[in-house]
Amino acid sequence: MQVKDVMTLQVEVVHPDATLTEAAEKMSRLDVSPLLVCDGKWLMGMIIDSEITARVTIKGSDPNTVTVREVMTPEIVCCFEDQDVETATQTMEMLQMRRVPVVDYHLQLVGIVSLSALSACRFRVDATDG
Repeated sequence: MQVKDVMTLQVEVVHPDATLTEAAEKMSRLDVSPLLVCDGKWLMGMIIDSEITARVTIKGSDPNTVTVREVMTPEIVCCFEDQDVETATQTMEMLQMRRVPVVDYHLQLVGIVSLSALSACRFRVDATDG
């Protein structure tokens, strides 16, 4: 079984040119952190609430003018849609990650997958084996 068989297709994202205020409001409204950063379908990075807090509180920046692009983390772990579930699960467990974005081989965002979905899938496969 492949990651694309268990991933969630609907992914909430923020544009890299959005302000920190817009990103924070979206995080609050959706009750999520981190938030993936995409320019169209291209995955560019992610931003977490503590990055926003640090930039605004510690550095005294204006959240209405600083963009997500300026504080996002550009290097993120992701998996490919045709990666097998077992490999993705092992990687996520090793890195202690609960969710990772899923990309195609053009590095376009196609979904997101959770460790719990992968583990449940792996459990179902194991149960049918015997």
